Amino acid sequence: MSKQGLTHIYCGDGKGKTTAAIGLSVRALGRDYRVIFLQFLKWQETGEISALQNFKNLTIVRGENLVHKFTWNLTSEEKEQLIQTHNEMFRHAISLCTSDRCLLVMDELVGTYDMNLIDRNMVLDFLQHKPKNLEIVMTGRNPAEELLNIADYVSEIKKIKHPMDQGIIAREGIEM
Repeated sequence: MSKQGLTHIYCGDGKGKTTAAIGLSVRALGRDYRVIFLQFLKWQETGEISALQNFKNLTIVRGENLVHKFTWNLTSEEKEQLIQTHNEMFRHAISLCTSDRCLLVMDELVGTYDMNLIDRNMVLDFLQHKPKNLEIVMTGRNPAEELLNIADYVSEIKKIKHPMDQGIIAREGIEM
């Protein structure tokens, strides 16, 4: 059995990217991996975060004081603060990846990277020189070519139909 850590991207416009990352996290936890679950751009409490908090080998890293606005509504000052927060979260999460059996999930990193809401050079340098055994998952809609080139797995989740198209908002326990 190989011990080489690989890099995954779960992307696309469909529902289920974070859910797929959580499924892999649960599988890894079941095999005594340490899981670091880093979540960008999300501030609301969700069912998955509540459930994940019950695992002993899992650490969740989220922005404590994220502005509760969509990115396109941020002022330049709020955007700069968000970039600083994301950079700090990223550095903290990678500092926790010290085990040979570790999974680092970076939920919504793809969008954060795409919108320049994180130091892209820092992210690329880390991904290109990651610890050999570290397994990495990145999620988000439109991965940059350089992220696609680094990845070993790329899975696209495509929307065919979504309740939001009919005005049905996110429901507790299903979408959040």
